[in-house]
Amino acid sequence: MTTPNRPLRCGAVGVGRMGRHHARVYAQMEGVELVGIVDANPETAARVAEQHGTRAFASEQELLDAGVDAVSIAVPTTYHLNSARPFLEAGVACLIEKPLAPSADEADQLKTIADRTGACLMVGHIERFNPIMRAMRKATEHTGEPITPRFIEVHRVSPMTFRSIDIGVVMDMMIHDLDVVLMLMDSREPDEIQASGVAVVSEFEDLCNARLLWNLPESRGGGQCVANITASRLALKTERVTRITGESGYIKIDYAAKTGTMIRRTANELQMREVREQLRQGADLTDLDWTELVNIEPLEIDQGEPIVKEIEAFLDAVRTGERPAIDATAGFVNVRTAERIVDAIKHSLGATASAALG
Repeated sequence: MTTPNRPLRCGAVGVGRMGRHHARVYAQMEGVELVGIVDANPETAARVAEQHGTRAFASEQELLDAGVDAVSIAVPTTYHLNSARPFLEAGVACLIEKPLAPSADEADQLKTIADRTGACLMVGHIERFNPIMRAMRKATEHTGEPITPRFIEVHRVSPMTFRSIDIGVVMDMMIHDLDVVLMLMDSREPDEIQASGVAVVSEFEDLCNARLLWNLPESRGGGQCVANITASRLALKTERVTRITGESGYIKIDYAAKTGTMIRRTANELQMREVREQLRQGADLTDLDWTELVNIEPLEIDQGEPIVKEIEAFLDAVRTGERPAIDATAGFVNVRTAERIVDAIKHSLGATASAALG
C-alpha cells in the first residue's frame, strides 16, 4: 500500500504498439507521475519520452534506481520474466501485458517472486475492461441472477498482420478469450481439452479450434460446461463474437461492434410453462412469436477507454493493497490452459506434423 496524498511514481517498459498507450495514460492520469520509460530502441524511447515530458532510460535498472511505485511491462512476451524480475524483487508493482509469460514455467516464476516479495502483479488482459464486458457484469449484477454457462461459443478471427508471428495464434489471439472464459469458470482449468490447428504462414499454428470441457461442482448446478473457441489470423475480415448460453439465459457479445444482447427466460416463466404444456398436448404453435416468451435486453455500453480502465484498476490495487482484478494466479491458469491447447493440437496432428509446428 502506498502513501496517500502523493502522486504514484510510474514507468513504462517497452513503448511499442501497446506500451506507448500505457505511457500516455500514466502521463495524463491525475495523481500519477510518469517517471520515465525504457525501450530497446533508443530513438523510440527518446521520441515517446519527449511526447510526454519525461525521461528515457537505457535499462530497467536505471528506471528502478530513479524510484518508481508501479510499472507497466509491455515488451515482447519472451522478455517478460527478465524485464519484470528486478521490479518485483524490489517490491515494485507490475502490470504485465498479456500473456503473463510464454510458458507456464515462467508464469509460475513470476508468480513466485511476487508472492515472496508481496509486490502487486496484475496481467493486462484488456478484454476484461472492454465496455461490452463491463456492461455484461453490470447487467448480471443488477438482476442478481448470474447466468451459469453451459455452452460458450467464441470466434476471434482477423486477417494476417504479420505482428506477433514469433508465437502461435493461441498465445497471440485466443489468450484474450481464454481469460474471459476461464473467468466465467471461476479460474478453473478445463477438465478436458481437444484442439486442432494448422500452421500456414508462420512456423506456429495460425488458426485453431479448441473444445474445452468442465465438470461443474454442485454449487454451480452440477453437470458440464463446454466452450468451443476458434481463433484465426488468416481470415478475410475481423470478427470477435462470444455467445454464452445457460439454462436461465443467453448473452451475445460483439467486441468489435461494442454491442451486446442479454436474453432471459425467467421474466416469462409462467407463460413458458403454459407453452410446454400445450406442446405436450400436441398444440399447433407455429404462429407463436418466440421472442414473446423471453426478456430481450440490449446491454448498456459506456464510453470508457479499456486501457484507462485497466490501469485505473491496477493503480487502485497498488494504492489499497488489495488483490488486483487479474492476478498472477489467473495469468498462470491462462498460460497453462493455452499450453495444453497447443499440446492438444500437436497430438491431433501426429508425430511428423507436430514436429514441424513450432
